[in-house]
Formats: sequence, structure tokens, C-alpha cells
Amino acid sequence: MSDKPPRGGPPKDDEANRLGRRVRRYAQVGAGVGGIAARAAGGRLFGVNTFNDRTARELKSALGGLKGPIMKVAQMIATIPDAVPAEFAAELAELQSAAPPMGWPFVKRRMRAELGPGWEARFRRFEREAAAAASLGQVHRATALDGTLLAVKLQYPDMQSAVDADLRQLGLIFSIHRRMDSAIDTREMYAEIGERLREELDYEREAAHMRLYAHIFAGDARVAVPDVHADLSTKRLLTMSWLDGRPLLDFRDHEMEVRNAIAETMFAAWWTPFSRFGVIHGDPHLGNYTVRPDFGINLLDYGCIRVFPPGFVAGVVELYRALETNDRDRAAAAYENWGFRNLSTELIDTLNVWARFIYAPMLDDRVRSVADGIRPGEYGRKEAFAVHKRLRELGPVTPPREFVFMDRAAIGLGSVFLHLGAELNFHRLFNAAIEAFDTAALDKRQSAALKKAGVPLAA
Repeated sequence: MSDKPPRGGPPKDDEANRLGRRVRRYAQVGAGVGGIAARAAGGRLFGVNTFNDRTARELKSALGGLKGPIMKVAQMIATIPDAVPAEFAAELAELQSAAPPMGWPFVKRRMRAELGPGWEARFRRFEREAAAAASLGQVHRATALDGTLLAVKLQYPDMQSAVDADLRQLGLIFSIHRRMDSAIDTREMYAEIGERLREELDYEREAAHMRLYAHIFAGDARVAVPDVHADLSTKRLLTMSWLDGRPLLDFRDHEMEVRNAIAETMFAAWWTPFSRFGVIHGDPHLGNYTVRPDFGINLLDYGCIRVFPPGFVAGVVELYRALETNDRDRAAAAYENWGFRNLSTELIDTLNVWARFIYAPMLDDRVRSVADGIRPGEYGRKEAFAVHKRLRELGPVTPPREFVFMDRAAIGLGSVFLHLGAELNFHRLFNAAIEAFDTAALDKRQSAALKKAGVPLAA
């Protein structure tokens, strides 16, 4: 493999220039978002509501020219109910997270820095053009010396400072929300998003997450997890087996039997790790799943994995039982166990509106869609609005940080079912997942699995 630039002139990738442009852009974005925040706060002070569609469009415009982590953050918070106002969520959801890949000079520098000057000799083949580019890095196809097809994920340069800068912008976005609407205190949300996003920069942690999921699904052939090639991986470089599959949305027009089979596998891919190990895949992006010819799924991208205390999982099961029996006291105990404070009867009833929406298909013992008559992009919006409206009267409420990715993943999974038009008996699937649930057994199982996979126990 030669280090000569590809035909067609010199490469357009100039890492130094890109970094300089990014620094200037951060300054511009910071000024734009800061101005929006100041105007919103001033409007509130003088009794004028500037918190509207125009403000949301201005925010999108301020962020729209910037690639990298801020795109990931923006799309992330757009899918978390009540993280930002509905107007903001609608605009942020339209931002594109994909960026043009960096060129061959960057790839050579990154590979040499991570694997040494003789890195090319460690592959039979390494494709110069990126197969995919995302917010934090890009993926190249390669072939191992033994012929194994590989996916090689390279992190972009200076991502730590980029993430820190973008999280400051997120803090300003959340401050707009708090100044204009105090129903939801978003500070715990901010802390949770920041922690998860910083974890995504650690490819050694992501590799451990892959090993964890490989352990969880070792006995379930329906779910495929990439194999980590540790000898070709570092903290900023992750090499794994390449899993062939088609996009999930390609199967929307298949016969119902096929769509239901895919949906049932997706249900297992989410609820099995959570109910048995206290773990969820927190990124519901449709690009993180592909479908194999046998209609099993490939589960991709393990940067955003959330490990929960066993007591939190127990609360999820306990709340289900409370809703099943209309037991308000039992529901209150579950909410208190999660960290909700100052629970009144009215607040419990309000929280139950959202809980009944999330649990609705699992409480209904019949074959059904996850939400009749709802389009994927609208899933959960009406219920979140109703809860938020009531919380304005009862709040402020500080949702425990564990709810950020729990809710986000639940909404994402529901949207997958709606995209597929699947009809399943979710009640039976869920009850099979939580059958004989035991907190102590989960704690023991979780600790052993995390230790075996090398995931930090404090995650």
C-alpha cells in the first residue's frame, strides 16, 4: 500500500486548517447561543415570551454550521422527552450528524500514531476511502492478515476539547429552557449527557462494552455483536469484525411475519440486557442496527451504553406491578427508590401518565402495535406535552439522571416498532423477560459480567 495521495490532485484534508476553522466556529456558535439565552432571559424578566418557533429556528441556525459532537448532542436531546421544549426538539432533530470524512493524510497519521510506523503491514488490505463518517470518528473497511473482514473506527483529532466546548453550548441551551420554563430541572440531564458523551471518546471502554454484549447474547443466535480485535485497537482506534447486513428500514414493506420477527429480536436485544444485567444500549439511532439475511440483527456502536444500579432495575419492575394493580402506594415507593423527592398524590398521578404510556403495550395482553395510530416521529410527544403541562403547576421536578437514557432508549425502541409496523404480544414478551426477577441475583450476575468484559465497575 502506497502513501502517495490519490489521483485527482492533492488531498483536501488539511487537519490544521480544519482545527483552526473549528475553533473560530466555536466562538461564533458560542456568541449566537449566548445571545439567544440572554434575549430569552430578558424577555422573561419583562414578561415577554420570546420562547417560540423563531427562537428555535435561530438556535438551529446557530448550531447548524458546526460538525462534530454538537450534532450528536443536538440529536440526542431532541429524542429525550422534556429535555428541551417541543419547538427546540423539532428543529434540532433536523440537524445532520454525518460529516464529510477526513482524508488519507489524517488516516495515515492516526494509524501511525496508534499502531506504529509499520501499521500497514498488519493488514492484508486497508481501504483509503471511509465507509462511514459520524460525529466523533469515521470507519474504514479492512482485511486482517487471516482474511477476516474488519471495520476500523478512527477517532477524529482533538475530540476531547471539542466535546468540552460543545457541552458548554449544551449548558447554554439547557439554561434557556430553565429560564423560560421551570417545570423540569435539567441539571441532572446535563450531567448524565456529559458523562456518557465523554465516555464515547474512550474506545477501550467501547471495546469492553462489546465484550459485555457478546457475553450477554452468547446463547442467542438472533443478535450478532462484533468481535473486538484488541491487538489492532487503542483508546482512539477500535478494530472489530465487519458485520454485513441491510438497513432496518429496508424491511418496512416485507410481509408481517418478517417484520414481527425482526421486532421481536429488537425487543430481546433491548430488554434482555436490561432485565438480566441492568444494561441498556442508549443510542436508538436506526443506523446502529442492520438486519441479516436470516432476519437476525447486527447490534452496532457501543459508545453509549448505560449500566444501572440493580435497585433501579427493580424499580422498573416494581412500577410495572404497581400499574398492573392500580396501586398508587407501590408506584410511589418505586419513584422514591429512583430518587424522586417531595412526592404528592398529584405528582404521582402525573408521573403515572408517562409511565402508563411507556408500559401500555406491556400491560395489554393481546397482539397489537406499540401505539395505534401514531407515526414514529410523534411517538411519546402528546403524552410528554400533557405531563409537562401539569408539571408547570406542580413543579419543578428533577428527574433522576438514570431516566435520561432509559426514556430515550424506550422511545427509540418504540419508534423502531412503529417504523416496522410490527404487531406483537408485548405483554407476554415483557413478562417472560422479568419472570422470577431477583435484585440480588441481578447484582451478582451484573458484577460478574462487567468484570469478565473489563467494564469499569463504577460505570
